Amino acid sequence: MLFDLRGRGRRRTVQVVYIGLAAIFLLGFVGFGVGGGFGSGGIFDVFTKNEGSGGVSRSGEVKKYEKLTRAQPQNVNAWEKLLNAQVHEAGGEAYVSLEGVTPKGRRLYAQIDQAWNRYVALDPPKPNLTLAKQVLQIYGEEGLNRPASAVGVLQIIVAAEPKSAVYYRFLADYAYKAKNTRIGDLAAAKAVSLAPPEQRTRLKTELAALKKNGGKEALIGTTNGKTYTVNPAGNGRYTGTAPSTTAPAGTTGTK
Repeated sequence: MLFDLRGRGRRRTVQVVYIGLAAIFLLGFVGFGVGGGFGSGGIFDVFTKNEGSGGVSRSGEVKKYEKLTRAQPQNVNAWEKLLNAQVHEAGGEAYVSLEGVTPKGRRLYAQIDQAWNRYVALDPPKPNLTLAKQVLQIYGEEGLNRPASAVGVLQIIVAAEPKSAVYYRFLADYAYKAKNTRIGDLAAAKAVSLAPPEQRTRLKTELAALKKNGGKEALIGTTNGKTYTVNPAGNGRYTGTAPSTTAPAGTTGTK
């Protein structure tokens, strides 16, 4: 195994918010076409299936399974049910608005974090992959902003989906944000190896920029068939490094 896993309302409104949060990651990746299908198990599933179950509150279920986990703290199934109720409740408009995650939402995110850690501590033989993808979203910059926690979740995901270049790319991103360059480099190399051959040069350039910028996204530009990174310089201006590698055909001007 590549990584050590022992370490650790309104439907449209919610969709817009979560897709917006995902865009930071997706824009660069879609630019070079890796994993372009985003079908079952893809990253959009993480941000669009969690919709408060069509506006129906799950608060009753949350209270029910909170009580059950207190009575049976070693019950893995009870923790899964609690997490499932919590992440669906978190999709309601009381928790997420067009302005972002509400204070109430952040409190619920913290509860999900606690429940997830208790669940993982029980060392389930096969962690729930759907839950892992749903929990992942709470650790982003618009949520709890805990990249190290996101790394732990992503290690579970890539162990279950070892051919997913998309999630290896996300793992590299979060690892660099968490200043864990070892895992970031391993995940970046794996993402490149899983990408279509014609896209690997561009992906490698993007991941190198992520590493250099500590996981912060950088624009990828092209000049005369060469790729280079472009970084915000303030006041709407940008700076770029000298072009150094040949760009894949058809990628000029994309991120």
